[in-house]
Amino acid sequence: MKTPQKAISQLITQKEILEELKELGVGAGMILEVHASLSAFGYVCGGAQTVVNALIEAVGYSGTLLMAMQCSDNTEPSAWENPPIERHLIKAVREQMPAFNKKESDTRGMGAVVENLRRREGIVVSHHPNCAYVAWGKYAKLLCNHQSLHFPLSEESPVARLYELKGSVLLMGVDYTRCTALHLAEYRSEIRPVILRGAAVELEGKRMWKKYLDLDIDSEIFNKAGKRLEEKGFVKKGKAGMADLKLFKADAAIDEAVRYFAKEHPYARYLQPTLF
Repeated sequence: MKTPQKAISQLITQKEILEELKELGVGAGMILEVHASLSAFGYVCGGAQTVVNALIEAVGYSGTLLMAMQCSDNTEPSAWENPPIERHLIKAVREQMPAFNKKESDTRGMGAVVENLRRREGIVVSHHPNCAYVAWGKYAKLLCNHQSLHFPLSEESPVARLYELKGSVLLMGVDYTRCTALHLAEYRSEIRPVILRGAAVELEGKRMWKKYLDLDIDSEIFNKAGKRLEEKGFVKKGKAGMADLKLFKADAAIDEAVRYFAKEHPYARYLQPTLF
């Protein structure tokens, strides 16, 4: 016999989410990178579709939405941790992992909201086997028309274009560790070592395993950087249902994070000259 579930006692609608977005400062014409957790809202009438509809209505057809749609399965298996893979299976993964496909490749842990945006008419997806982005709206092509295979979250990335276009970042029910825009600050602060990654790609009609260079990025320190942003007044806060909302300008936040990472991050010690 199944245990009866607790009845839904409250919900949030598209109209209510839209009102909260406007109150926060989201408006027509904005270029907005969004990271959202559907479950954080509580019960949303209409689910992820409602959240995306509210976002589209908030920025309008003169605005733009950008979301990360990382394909974390299509990565170098020897570096897997959650869960790790046994050594004897690594070769099979490299040989059999399907090549990245903008329409078909699975995302992992990115949430229902980005998957709903991905199904919309007129979206543009950047071409990277692991760190792709999906965009909708006026500047979707400009944001996603080029993303380098090597160092995919650096200067040749949708995040760098977001920075140049003076866009903003909106966190909906998630913390700063989900904010991929802050990875650009890691690159610019030059406090990360270079590593070799790999992914399955399609080149000239053939599937192959392609190695590429990247930095050993790590979002664990992003919450500390986010706290600093809040203390310095960069972040506007609101609430939609049970989800905390945080809105901030991408360029100002990235510039401040660069200064913070360069000064406070533990990797900085590797860059200090050794004294004998």
